[in-house]
Amino acid sequence: MLTMLAPGDGRFSEPCALLMGGFDGIHLGHATLLERARSLGLPAVLTTIAGGKAGGELFTLAERRTVFARAGAAGAFSFCFTDALRETEAEAFASALLARCTPRVILCGEDFRFGRDAKGDAALLASLAPCPVEALPLLTADGRKISSTSLKAKLAAGDTEGLNALLVHPYFLEGRVEHGRHVGSSVLGFPTVNLAPPPEKALPGEGVYGGFAETDLGVFPCILNYGARPTFHVEEKKAEAFLIGFTGDLYGRTVRVYPQEYFRPVRQFPSAQALRAQLLADVQRAQKRSNV
Repeated sequence: MLTMLAPGDGRFSEPCALLMGGFDGIHLGHATLLERARSLGLPAVLTTIAGGKAGGELFTLAERRTVFARAGAAGAFSFCFTDALRETEAEAFASALLARCTPRVILCGEDFRFGRDAKGDAALLASLAPCPVEALPLLTADGRKISSTSLKAKLAAGDTEGLNALLVHPYFLEGRVEHGRHVGSSVLGFPTVNLAPPPEKALPGEGVYGGFAETDLGVFPCILNYGARPTFHVEEKKAEAFLIGFTGDLYGRTVRVYPQEYFRPVRQFPSAQALRAQLLADVQRAQKRSNV
């Protein structure tokens, strides 16, 4: 059970390894910190910051609860990147955080910075902490540091396979199922679930993806369309998924969709029949790749 504490929520009293960073999800670089905590036999408690970066968030604060728990973290201190947080001096931030936990070691990446004007670093932490501070080497992929920025670039390009290869927990879209125009069921014969991801969520590049969906009624292979629907002259970008093998009603329920492979771009078809034929091919492809 993960304990997530916002400012003012109290402290994590169990001796722990304190992992410092923004933690917009858990990528392979972050995993080295978790592995180090495990090697020391200590529960891992993370800092995580929402907001303040361009392009939205790979995982919202609410979603990070799931991501962190599945990665094996014991707790997290959550912060929103407000003007007050941006202006907080590094010493004040570190002192307040250390008063809320009992670290036996502090772990961070070698480029970690925090506090006003990013003046805080591992050396400052070491001068304030009641325990050792370890700054671990950064990991790279394709010659670039693995970071939230580089991961969001892959997402925006539709490279969900490349993105997920660098994440401990794969990217997903989550939302409550809304009523749409019912074109999928009434015209195409492919009833879809329409999701409304939160506004802060980083979204994939427009396209059609194969993957799977988690619902409270089971897990199903699916195809996900994110973008406009030019065949029906609808320019608004939406996320809608067809769950293969599912029958029933999901309206009002929360569904989590994992786009795992980019299939094709969104494009205008000459007719609904032509689009339906393409969707049949997309479904067959998704069924072949699925291990659900």
